[in-house]
Amino acid sequence: MATSANRGSSREGAAKASVADQISQTVRSTSNLLHLMQQSSASQAQLRKLPKNLLAKTSIIKNTGQVLEQMPHVISSLDAHMDNGLHSVPHLQPVVQLLANMKSCQLNSLSQAHLSHEEHGLANSSEVP
Repeated sequence: MATSANRGSSREGAAKASVADQISQTVRSTSNLLHLMQQSSASQAQLRKLPKNLLAKTSIIKNTGQVLEQMPHVISSLDAHMDNGLHSVPHLQPVVQLLANMKSCQLNSLSQAHLSHEEHGLANSSEVP
């Protein structure tokens, strides 16, 4: 049990580091883009609008930050559920076989009922002169 907890916290740490790296890369890319836009005279008008646009989207940015903070925990939880699911796969084979047998039995029963109905219909038609 302690090994599972250690594995979970290790995964969560790795997930946090990965998300932090991605955020850092995004910030660097945005900074580089802004720097290039400042050097381009065609982008000057759009750069003047940028602060207004950012202020309008402050709540979205905050919500995105909260989601990003929760993401490592979500990823590690999903990973743990996937591990548990993979451990259950061998137990599913008998269930799959049982369902296949049930389907086969139902199809046989339907087929026999259909044949019986046809035979009954043929018997009735031969009796009529």
